[in-house]
Amino acid sequence: MTITAGSDVLSERAEELRSYGQVNEDLGKLNDATVDILRASGVMKLLAPVEYGGTRAHPVEFAETVMKIASLDGAAGWVAGVVGVHPWELELMPPKLQEEIWGADEDTWISSPYAPMGVATPVEGGYRFSGHWQFSSGTDHAQWVILGAFLGDAEGKPVTPFRSLHVVVPRADYTIVEDSWDVVGLRGTGSKDIIIKDVFVPDYRVVDQTDLFEGRVAREAGKDEPIHRMPFYCLFPLGLTSAVIGIAEGALDAYLNYQRDRIQINGFKGAEDPYNMYVVSEAAGEIRASRAALLDNISRIYDTVGSGREVSLEQRAVGRRTQIQAAWRATAAVDTILSRSGGNGLRMNNPVQRFWRDAHMGLAHAIHVPGPTYHAAIMTQLGIDPPANLAAAV
Repeated sequence: MTITAGSDVLSERAEELRSYGQVNEDLGKLNDATVDILRASGVMKLLAPVEYGGTRAHPVEFAETVMKIASLDGAAGWVAGVVGVHPWELELMPPKLQEEIWGADEDTWISSPYAPMGVATPVEGGYRFSGHWQFSSGTDHAQWVILGAFLGDAEGKPVTPFRSLHVVVPRADYTIVEDSWDVVGLRGTGSKDIIIKDVFVPDYRVVDQTDLFEGRVAREAGKDEPIHRMPFYCLFPLGLTSAVIGIAEGALDAYLNYQRDRIQINGFKGAEDPYNMYVVSEAAGEIRASRAALLDNISRIYDTVGSGREVSLEQRAVGRRTQIQAAWRATAAVDTILSRSGGNGLRMNNPVQRFWRDAHMGLAHAIHVPGPTYHAAIMTQLGIDPPANLAAAV
């Protein structure tokens, strides 16, 4: 599978997009020109419904496109990977909501986060909704947001046992907290805080998270294409890990460009130093292997649902382990690359260090935490059902 959608745009404007990396970092969000390139590339339409200009592409095409963007600018790739998944979820929700979002403008973006940092209390016709969320990537350029929430009781406190929801809210109903994104990496993503205070949300804009994760939302919506039957935790992490791997590829490219003209203190030309070249070549192999593992994994899962079979808990858990490991291996390779870049590799005008910081910030996302998922994966391979807390992100 190779990139098709938007490939001409990304090729023609690659150097332009690359040049905005530092601009976006300094700005603390994507600049308008970067957003224009992302729109023109079609990346946000790859998983979108065809009724609103989408292509329902193979997830490998989505992953490869995100990787390409991230190799040019990590922040742009991260936003593409996060925001690009949301149309897939929205297609499973009521047509009325889709028309609200895309009816007037098919290029409307939807941000997130999914962490349940708010409470939605049932009222007649919908919910009263309040909360404070962090990490809404690309939110300055989005007109809607999907927010995680706990179902609330009459007093506005989460019911027990907890029941999680995804709540879709228009831009007029929430506040973006400026200056809330001050971090070491992925600074250009503008992943700012969102605040909502006692807003009414109609019930058609709310979906039960368990129903979504277990495929009931797709079945009830009559969505039966292979892309619709992909388990949530197979598809959602794909954009994030693809961005990390693309960032690693960007770090490697930046290093090689830097080394072509570098003369080291020992007199070696960078490209002629056998010690550095061996180690960096090994890192390049690790990045390539991480990419191959991620794409092979998502292809196998897509083929499974495409043949009408269910993806088992073991397949999901082992697949998530593969995805997480790919991110960690690629980031470890970036560490190796930076360590062979000399002191000048850490100058702020050298993109190698920005890719290094971006990779580690991407690795810090909750989707890349290895412990519980690794534990769940090996339990399934032993024929043991993991407890809910271990299988929560599987």
